[in-house]
Parts: sequence; C-alpha cells; structure tokens
Amino acid sequence: MVNGCMLTDVTEQAGTRNERKAHTRAALLEGTLTLASDRGFAALSLREIARSAGIVPTAFYRHFASLDDLGATLVDEGVTALRLALREVRRKPDAHLADTVRFVFDQVRTKRALFGFLIRERHGGPAPLRQAIAMEMQLIVREIVADLSRLRALDSWSTTELEIAADLLVTTVTDGIAAFIAATPREEAAIVERTVMQMRLIALGITSWKPAEQR
Repeated sequence: MVNGCMLTDVTEQAGTRNERKAHTRAALLEGTLTLASDRGFAALSLREIARSAGIVPTAFYRHFASLDDLGATLVDEGVTALRLALREVRRKPDAHLADTVRFVFDQVRTKRALFGFLIRERHGGPAPLRQAIAMEMQLIVREIVADLSRLRALDSWSTTELEIAADLLVTTVTDGIAAFIAATPREEAAIVERTVMQMRLIALGITSWKPAEQR
C-alpha cells in the first residue's frame, strides 16, 4: 500500500511538472505574439520574452533551443496546422471551393494573433523565420499541384503551369488573410466573400486555359 501511494505521488508530481512546463511554453508563445505585434519578431530579446512568461532568461532554454527555434514553432503552430487541416478538407468528396476558403478564414478567426504574426513576418521577419514560412507555404503549393494534376481537364498541363496555378490560388488566399487581419469586424464577412469570388474566378480561368502547345 505504501509503495502504491509513493507511485501515485510520483506520477502526480510528474504530471504537475509537465503541466507547468506546457503552461510556461504556451505563455512564451503567447507573449511573443503580443510583443511582436508591436515591434516585429526581429526586435525582440530573449530577456523580454522570458519576462512576458514570468520566468528568468535561463529558464527559456528549457522550452526552446533559441529564438529561431521559438519562431519556427510559431510557424509550425500556424502554417503546418493549416496545411494539415486543409488536407483533411480536400479529402472529403463533397468539399467545395467556397467551403474550403471559408474554412481557412474560420481558422484565421480563431487564431488571429498567430496568423497576423505569420503575415507580418513572411516578408519583414528575420531570414530564418522568412525561410521557415516560405518552406511551409511551398508545401501547400505542392499539395495543390498534386490535387490539380489529378483533374482530367488538366491532363495536358505542364508541371510549370500547374505550379503557377497553385501559386496563384495560395497567393490569393494569403492576400485575403492579410486583408482580414487588418479589417474591422464589420468588414470581415465582405473580405471572406470577396476571396471566395476571386477563387471561383481563378478556378473558372483554370478550366478554360489551354496549354501553350494547344493555342
């Protein structure tokens, strides 16, 4: 019985430590998003990020190897999660373009600070962060290329043409997200519907496009 109680105590203590660690890690990420919204990620110091989470600077390294590692984690939280979610949506046989676009904005709405961070840092952040975002965005483009290549109407398209079309789709949605992030609550619905219409027009153009050798 004594051994059983000791084992329970150890398990509870381990659980408590893990919970505290997870809480502190989340606080570091949240603090970074708040601080970066004012000055950008490149202007932040490890000391002030640690302070925002209520820990000493040396304790930061229990959660992240470096500031670049923290930034990459934020990218993973945003772009990677969105990419995987979109993959699941595209697997549904009844998924429509408008539903997919609205799903994206639903994700942005619930994680506004995170997506605002990604939009701002995509071009204005430090090189490692820009590269991490660009790499994840390119993965989304590649998955859309794979989707387009399965369409019978696009059998004659070259890889370059498929990549251009996929990049146009991703860029349009990204621009819509940027507008959404900067919008007032009353403007949000109009931006979503505008993006839906833009995507429909692009899709219509894609189905009407003839490869160079057929023109």
